[in-house]
Amino acid sequence: MEVDTAGETVVVASIYGPADVRPQKQLSDRSYLEAIYRPNAGQSLVCDRERESFLKCTCESVVRTVTYPRTGVSVIVQKVQDFGGLLACAINAVCLALLNSGIEMNCVICAVSAMVADDDQIIIDPDHIKLKASKGRMTFTFDNCENKIVNSYTEGTFTEAQYHEALLRCKLISGQIFKTFRNTVARYNHS
Repeated sequence: MEVDTAGETVVVASIYGPADVRPQKQLSDRSYLEAIYRPNAGQSLVCDRERESFLKCTCESVVRTVTYPRTGVSVIVQKVQDFGGLLACAINAVCLALLNSGIEMNCVICAVSAMVADDDQIIIDPDHIKLKASKGRMTFTFDNCENKIVNSYTEGTFTEAQYHEALLRCKLISGQIFKTFRNTVARYNHS
């Protein structure tokens, strides 16, 4: 189980598996991967299901599922508090939980969020106050092997140039996040 914070945003991520699954969910050539996203209170909303779907797609592109045929891997993310950058925080927590679990991965990933303000300024890792004045929001996921984009999640309006500028600036920040991941994993190994 991993707890990750991005500013004041906090999520808890855990990985269960590889484990036996019901015959209906068994895949003969790979592991069945499920992602569960839970809000901090109440029933899941449509936006929570969107996050869950995005997390599942992200994990499927990273976890080496062919290593674990006929099993299941569950990725569970519990939102504790959201003060901006929730999706990026969730992806980073999931990556750390996967690293801690020992499940084989194709690469390590990290996510960075950005926004386009009303004055067209691009802000990296905005807080909830700044997000209220945003025209568009973006979350980019990068791999550590080739520093390529794994996927992105966007909402709102922005130009193609703003998207590419935010992508470039987030890619630069991803190097710092990967360094933090390395330090965190080194602490695991020395404990």
